[in-house]
Amino acid sequence: MVACLADLAHSNGWCRPRVTGDRRIRLVGARHPIVEAHLPPGTFVPNDWEMDGVTATLDVITGPNMAGKSTVMRQVAISVLLAQTGSFVPAAEAEVGVADAIWTRVGAMDDLAAGRSTFMVEMSEAAEMLSRATDRSLVVLDEIGRGTSTFDGVAIAWSVAEYIQSRVGCRTLFATHYHELTELTRTVPRVRNRSIAVKEWGGEVLFLRKLVDGPASKSYGIQVARLAGLPAEVIARAREVLANLEAGELDAVGQPVLARGRRGGVRSAASPQLDLFGAAAAAPARPDPVVEKLAALDPDRLAPIEALRILAELVSDAKKRKG
Repeated sequence: MVACLADLAHSNGWCRPRVTGDRRIRLVGARHPIVEAHLPPGTFVPNDWEMDGVTATLDVITGPNMAGKSTVMRQVAISVLLAQTGSFVPAAEAEVGVADAIWTRVGAMDDLAAGRSTFMVEMSEAAEMLSRATDRSLVVLDEIGRGTSTFDGVAIAWSVAEYIQSRVGCRTLFATHYHELTELTRTVPRVRNRSIAVKEWGGEVLFLRKLVDGPASKSYGIQVARLAGLPAEVIARAREVLANLEAGELDAVGQPVLARGRRGGVRSAASPQLDLFGAAAAAPARPDPVVEKLAALDPDRLAPIEALRILAELVSDAKKRKG
């Protein structure tokens, strides 16, 4: 085994990693050795990735299908695993903080003979991960929540991400097509948005295979569906439906709807203590909350169901103030 690893390292230009006791993982020019082996020489696009495990512990990675999200995440996990076995790693430079385990939720698999659907297997694996991972673990999540309805899937994915950050605190790569999850940075600490760069040129989507800071501007799923040959009428209607859905992503005061707690407020990892005297002194100068919500609305972008929901909230607020 040692001879095989040495031969691979020599033949493919792998580097000697620096293995440390802290939580930082730093990879420069990292590559996926299996994907690279199946491509023409020199065509694989390497990527840099760094996470200190202190100021940043979770990366939400967005981007279209076929862009390379899964490849980037897996090459990070492979490099960490190889480094801890004593091997060189497929990168130009590597610094790896020791992980006590690498937990992954990748791909789709069922166990129908045991009565477990694809989604049940996914949830079982996620449950084991959340119960056993520690703050020294490395977690790789690829499209969690996709085996059920869209609303259920987004809700589960959002809640899992919050739990990992608040209860586990481990280094996590979280790839998703649920673009709503990019709003986690508004309410959850130590979360970063990363994406796989693409360019639109002449109506086509060009995959650049590079990991960059910030969320993808959109998921490009409709563009990929068009490339696959769906009828133009289907594509046009999908764009209309998408616009309606995107109009309801934030609430009336600009916070992500998914982050609300039971009482309507946005959940956060740390709620500051209220300054009772300061609040009392400032209260008379505040505008009416109902007026604030109305002023923040854009009727032209509201879907009918979202408009009804907001109307119900405003009526409820008005009744509380009156009573």
